[in-house]
Amino acid sequence: MKNKVLFLLTLVFMISLSMHAQRGVRVAYIDTEYILENVPEYQEATAQLNQKADKWKNEISVKLGTIEQKRKDLSNEKALLTKELIDEREEDIAFEEKEIFDYQQKRFGPNGDLFIQKKQLMQPIQDQIFAAVQDMAASRKYDFIFDKSSDAVMLFSAKRFDLSDQILRSITRSSKRKQAQSKAERKAAEKEELVPEINYELEERQKALEDKKAERESAIEKRRQEILADREAKKKEAEARRKKILEDRKKAKQAKLDARNKTTKADDSKESETSKPDTETVEGETKTKAQLIEENRQKKLKERAARKKALEERKKKILEDRQKTKDSI
Repeated sequence: MKNKVLFLLTLVFMISLSMHAQRGVRVAYIDTEYILENVPEYQEATAQLNQKADKWKNEISVKLGTIEQKRKDLSNEKALLTKELIDEREEDIAFEEKEIFDYQQKRFGPNGDLFIQKKQLMQPIQDQIFAAVQDMAASRKYDFIFDKSSDAVMLFSAKRFDLSDQILRSITRSSKRKQAQSKAERKAAEKEELVPEINYELEERQKALEDKKAERESAIEKRRQEILADREAKKKEAEARRKKILEDRKKAKQAKLDARNKTTKADDSKESETSKPDTETVEGETKTKAQLIEENRQKKLKERAARKKALEERKKKILEDRQKTKDSI
C-alpha cells in the first residue's frame, strides 16, 4: 500500500513539473464518506440493511445460546448416560454448531448477504460519484481529483480544493431529474445543471466584510438605544418635576383656602359677639335687631362676593402660569 501511495505521489509530482511551464496544475479532492452521509437514499437503505444485520445477529445469538445450554445439560447428565448416548448427543451438538457457522458465513462472510447487499447499495452511488467527477474534471480542466477517504492519505488539504459539496449537488440534481414527473419539474431540474464554481477566497473576503458590517450596525444600534434610553430618562425626570410643581401649587392653594376660611370664621364669630342685642340708634334712627341682622348679612354677602371674585382672578392667574410652565417644558 505504501509503495502504491509513493508511486501515485511521484507520478503527480513528475506530471506537475512537466506541465508547470505551460500552466498551473489544477488539483482537487472529494470526500466519499461525506457525500454518502448526505445522500438520503443511501442513508435510508443503509438503515434498512443495518436492521437486517441486527436481525441476523440476534438469530445467531439465540442459536448459540441454545447450543451452549445443550452442552451444559450434557455435562450435567454424563454420569447417567451411556457412551453411545453421549457420543450421539455430542454429534448432534457439533452438527448444529456447523449449521450455525454456515448460516453465519452465509450472512456475514466475504461473499455473504451483507457484503453483497452493501455492494449493491454502494454501486449506484459510486457510479454517480464517478460520473460527476468525470464531468467536473472535463468541464473545469482539473488535472487531478483525489478521494480523501481512500488509501491515498492527505496530510494537508485546503478547503478551496474540496469538491465534495459540488459532487453532492450534482448527484441530488440527477436524482431530481429522474424523479421529476411533470414538464415544469423537469425544466426546473435542468436549470440546475451547471454547478457554479466556488471562489473560497472571495467568499472569505465577503464574509469578513459582512462581519464588519454587522459589527458596525450593531454598534450603531447600541448607540441609538443608549440615546433613546437617555432621552426617555430625561423625559421622565421632567415629568416628575412638573408633577412635583403641580402638587406644591395645589398644597399652597389649599393652605391659602384653609387660612382664609379660618379668618372668615373668626370674623363671623367676632361680629356675632359684638352685635347689639335689641336696637341700635344710627343718626337719630332707631333700628331693630332684625334690621341690624339683615344689614350684617348683606355686608357679609358683599364681602363673600368680593372674596369669590378675588379667588376667581387668582385661580385664572394660576391656570395661566401653569399653562406657561407646561409650554416651556
